This record gives sequence, structure tokens and C-alpha cells, in this order.
Amino acid sequence: MTPKHLGQTSALPASPDEAALDYVPNPRTGRPYLVRFTAPEFTSLCPVTAQPDFAHLVIDYAPRETIVESKSLKLFLGSFRNHAAFHEDCTVGIGERLFAEMQPHWLRIGGYWYPRGGIPIDVFWQSGEPPQGLWLPAQDVPGYRGRG
Repeated sequence: MTPKHLGQTSALPASPDEAALDYVPNPRTGRPYLVRFTAPEFTSLCPVTAQPDFAHLVIDYAPRETIVESKSLKLFLGSFRNHAAFHEDCTVGIGERLFAEMQPHWLRIGGYWYPRGGIPIDVFWQSGEPPQGLWLPAQDVPGYRGRG
């Protein structure tokens, strides 16, 4: 479980498939707690027009044996800059990959996509029911309201 990126110079991966996520041992196993990552400037490309799409992502998870190393997560999310996929594919794909590799007790992701073509799209995915007793704060990202 030696991190590949932490303390190293790392180039931005060319694609999400090429991105390697690092995981380190959970320092607090045996007790439920929540970890939150917020990526307010997430970017990908529209698969039809190749125009940039922007989102505010909120990733919450309850770790089991490992936690995701934040620099590798940043590089993974950055690898979507030149990746063409619909909002649903990006959001759910990120959640599913993290869940499959890290195997936390529970994970949820909220993708709050900024409008293009006049329609904002928000995408939500979670792995199942959260563990009993886990404090779940609201994601607190307001829906798009336009001007005003």
C-alpha cells in the first residue's frame, strides 16, 4: 500500500482509465466516521459537442480498512478534463470506481452540474444504506437558481 503519488512529482493522467488511485490504511478502523471530499471545479467534456462541462462534486464515504489518498484522488478527478462522457457516466463512474477499489462501508457522490443548453443536471449515487449511527451532514450545494 505504498502511495505512488504522495511526496512525488506526478503528471496528470491522460484519462480516468490511466489514473491510479492510492489507498492507505484507515487510522481509525472500528468506529464509524464520514470522510468528505469536495471538488467545486470538476471538468469533463461533452461527448457530443466536445465543449467543457463543469460540476461541483461532493464525495462522502465511511471507510473500512483503507482511505483514499487525496493527491491521487485529485489527479484522478483531473484526468476527466479531456474525457468525453455524459454527466451521469462521470458521476456514477467515479462513485462506482471508488467503491469497488476502496471497499468502504458506504459511499455517496453528488454531482451538481452547471447548466449548458439551459438545463442544469444533478446526479446522485450511493452504494446502499449508510451504516447505523453514521452522521450524514447535508451536502449543502444549492440547486442552480440562475440570476437572483
